[in-house]
Amino acid sequence: MCAMATRWGICATGRICNDFAVAIKTLPAEDHQIVAVAASELSQAEEFAKKHDIPKAYDSFTDMAKDPNIDVVYIGIVTAKHHEFGLLFLRAGKNVLCEKPLAMNVKEVKELISASRENDVFLMEAFWTRFFPAMYQLRQLLAEKAIGDIKGLNLEIGMKMDHVHSPSIKEIGGGALLDLGCYCVQLACMVFTGERPEVKATSILTEQGVDEVTAIILKFPSNRLATITCSTATQLPNRAVIFGTKGTIVIPTFVWCPTSLIVNGHEIEYPLPPPSRPLNYNKSTGLRYEAEEVRQCLLKGMKESPIMPLADSELVMSILCEIRRQCGVAFPQDAT
Repeated sequence: MCAMATRWGICATGRICNDFAVAIKTLPAEDHQIVAVAASELSQAEEFAKKHDIPKAYDSFTDMAKDPNIDVVYIGIVTAKHHEFGLLFLRAGKNVLCEKPLAMNVKEVKELISASRENDVFLMEAFWTRFFPAMYQLRQLLAEKAIGDIKGLNLEIGMKMDHVHSPSIKEIGGGALLDLGCYCVQLACMVFTGERPEVKATSILTEQGVDEVTAIILKFPSNRLATITCSTATQLPNRAVIFGTKGTIVIPTFVWCPTSLIVNGHEIEYPLPPPSRPLNYNKSTGLRYEAEEVRQCLLKGMKESPIMPLADSELVMSILCEIRRQCGVAFPQDAT
């Protein structure tokens, strides 16, 4: 791929797709362009296209998959459809950035990874957290043993989400774990560099059978623990504390979109560019960093990101599935 603009197609027109389109506009136009959007209804696609100055609107995802002017597709549709549409675009030879979680279970994740390799295209799970400048700094600090040997971490993520329907809807992959807790699991896997932990977990379930509060203990080799609480029922501090033999690193507020670190009491800030249009979610211009990671990987001819490799996506999902198994949360996709 030559150093022309990376041409994006957007799959769906929901809240996160809006924010991704706004975030793309904070990057140089000569590097990133959104050239098409697809929705199940043409009116939705046309409205989104008009709002974000996108030249093509499709009412068929299959038709957008055939568009030769698209380099990479951002999949922002509900989690339960990630597998279906991921396979559609990968098999059409499109590079794919797919929202987290990559799919509903390990079987679906493996099928997406296989499809990317069979069709020789790029695939990355959109755990935007990993690409924030604060996270690059965190990985460097941990590698340099700025807080000594890591002994463990505590993570809390939660907000009252009565006004949002998706956390309680089983059919689309709702629940505190898949909506929020996955951010904590991926962070623990990043801190412990892909090691596989023992898992213990328990949940409080809704009448629909999805979790609204889940408590997790991940025991990594050498007796290191990650303790995680996630909730869609109550507001939590939304922070992470990594503790080592020589101190602590705190990721304060919004652990999934970090703009500062507190290293042994000293805070370092990493401000985000302001949005040009209203956002649905706090700090969503930070989605720009994962988009730029995709561009840099494509320019180098890479088929996956070294920062969010596909092995990590499979590891994170295997942990999420074990948590769900212990907590009694099952989805229709698990039966196939």
